[in-house]
Amino acid sequence: MTSAKITYAGHSAVFVQLAGIHLAVDPWLQGNPLCPNDLQSPSKLDLIVLTHGHSDHAGDAVRVAKATGASIAATYELAMIMVAEGISSDKVIPMNKGGSVDFKGVAITLTNAFHSSSFDGKHGTVYAGEACGVIIAAGETVLYHAGDTELFGDMRILGERHQPTVAMLPIGDRFTMGPADAAQAAEWLRCGLAMPIHYKTFDLLSGTYEEFGRECDRRGVPHRELKPGESLSV
Repeated sequence: MTSAKITYAGHSAVFVQLAGIHLAVDPWLQGNPLCPNDLQSPSKLDLIVLTHGHSDHAGDAVRVAKATGASIAATYELAMIMVAEGISSDKVIPMNKGGSVDFKGVAITLTNAFHSSSFDGKHGTVYAGEACGVIIAAGETVLYHAGDTELFGDMRILGERHQPTVAMLPIGDRFTMGPADAAQAAEWLRCGLAMPIHYKTFDLLSGTYEEFGRECDRRGVPHRELKPGESLSV
């Protein structure tokens, strides 16, 4: 199995090393109250994948891409916003749900998610396409980052089709799934390990890892919490 290293940067920001590629999903780093200082300005990054346009997911993408030279993969509307915000068009990979691209041997597939999406930039607040999740795969290693979403039945299909090695699932409630629904998602996804994201960042996010863990245990789903700055190798 191709090994992967996952580093959690707090909220929904995740760094992944897989098949020699350094990538990040939703790298909201500066301004993220949970992101450790040493992760706020990465020195090496090949690809950024954005699940949607909200500032706590895509708000730092332009800065990070310009600093590292990373390409940005996103839904078409958000990709065009990145161009309008100053990212060179040859560094932008427009996609949409159900579609895949091969990035230097790593397959990136956008999946469904149920959430809103807008971007606050130099042209004001603009529509940023639909929110999505992402499958990142190389060899037999499959990582799923759900983005911001509610629980939805087609997660069963994602489980049948991909059976992720690790599923990164929002548990904070109010704006996304809460812990119980996230644990149900993990069961449907047939994942090898469930990892919580999008929690603890703000007081409004009431979901806890303790509740998520209890619900996962009840369903027989392996789970692990990464503290911001911690890494996991799979």
